[in-house]
Amino acid sequence: MIPNQEVLDARILIIDDTQVNVTMLEKMLDIAGYTSVLGITDSREVMGIYESFQPDIVLLDINMPHLNGYQVMEKINEAKKDAYLPILVLTAQQDKETCYRALHEGAKDFLTKPFDQTEALIRIQNMLETKFLHKQVAYQNTLLEQKVEARTQELHYSRLEIIRRLSLAAEYKDSQTGLHIIRMSKMCELIGRSFGMSDQEADLLLNASPMHDIGKLGIPDNILLKPGKLEPDEYEIIKTHTLIGAKLLDNPSSQLMYMAREIALSHHERWDGAGYPHRLKGAEIPLPARIAAVADCFDALTSVRSYKEQWNMSDAVKYIQSNKGSHFDPELVDVFDKITDDIIAIKTQK
Repeated sequence: MIPNQEVLDARILIIDDTQVNVTMLEKMLDIAGYTSVLGITDSREVMGIYESFQPDIVLLDINMPHLNGYQVMEKINEAKKDAYLPILVLTAQQDKETCYRALHEGAKDFLTKPFDQTEALIRIQNMLETKFLHKQVAYQNTLLEQKVEARTQELHYSRLEIIRRLSLAAEYKDSQTGLHIIRMSKMCELIGRSFGMSDQEADLLLNASPMHDIGKLGIPDNILLKPGKLEPDEYEIIKTHTLIGAKLLDNPSSQLMYMAREIALSHHERWDGAGYPHRLKGAEIPLPARIAAVADCFDALTSVRSYKEQWNMSDAVKYIQSNKGSHFDPELVDVFDKITDDIIAIKTQK
C-alpha cells in the first residue's frame, strides 16, 4: 500500500555512527518519497537535534560510541513531549537478549542488519500510520475533554443561576432591590479569603451564601414584612426560616449545596451560644455560617428594612466590634477590622 502524504511528510530521524548506513537509509527513504529525513552519526548530538527536529519516528542503531542506543532511548523517553514516539532499532546483533532489551527500553520494532529494504519500508510505514492514528485519537480525546469541560461549566453556571434566582426570590420578600444577597455574598468571600480560605473554598462561599435566607420563602408576609417590633410569637415564627431553609436544602448533592445548607441553618447562631435554632457555641458553628453571620449583620444594619431604619457605616462597624466574642467569632471580627474599608467599598458600590 502506498503511503499517504501525511506519512510521507513525517519527520524521520536516523541515528547511526556509521555514515554509510545513514546515507543508505536516507537514499532509501528519499526514493520511497519521504520528504523530511535527518541523519546524524554522533549520538551526543541527539538531544539537541531531537528538541529542534521533533521527529515522528526514530531509526536507531544500538552499538555506538559515546551514547549507545539504550542510552539514547533513555534520554528520549525523559524528554519526549509526544506520548507515542515509535523507535525502530536497526542492529547487526541478532541475539534475543539485545532484542528483548531494546523492546524493554522503548523500541516499538526491531530489524537486524543487513535488512531487506522493502521490509524496512513497510515497517516504517506501518509504525508511522500507527503514530498518526494514535495522534488522531489523542486529538479526538482532547476535543472530547474540552466538550465535557464546557458542558460541565455550563451545568455549573446553570446551577449557580438557579441558586441566584431562588435566593433573589427569598430576598425580594423583605427587600425592594435584592442587592443584599449580592453584597453579602461578596463580603463573605472577602472575609473568607482574608481569614485564609483557599480559592476553591472562598468561591464556594461566594456562591453558597446567597441562600442564607432562602427559608424566608416559608414565612408569611404579614409577619416578615410587619413594620415595627414583632410580638414574641411572631419572632419565633421568623426564627423558623433557618429550619425551613435547611429543609429546602436537605440531602445536598454537592459541596456547594452542603455549604449552603450549613449557612441557611446556622447563620443566626451566636459565638456565645445564645443564637438559634440549636444554640450552637463557638467552633461548633460551621465556619461558613460564622462568616455569613458577620457579613449578613453588617449589610442588614446598613440597609433599610420594613421594621428598621438604615444605620450609618460607623455605627454598624462599632456594633460588629462590640459583639466580638459574644455574637461573632472574635477572630473573624479581627479580620473584619483589617478589611473594613474593603467591606464598606462593597456596600457602597453601585
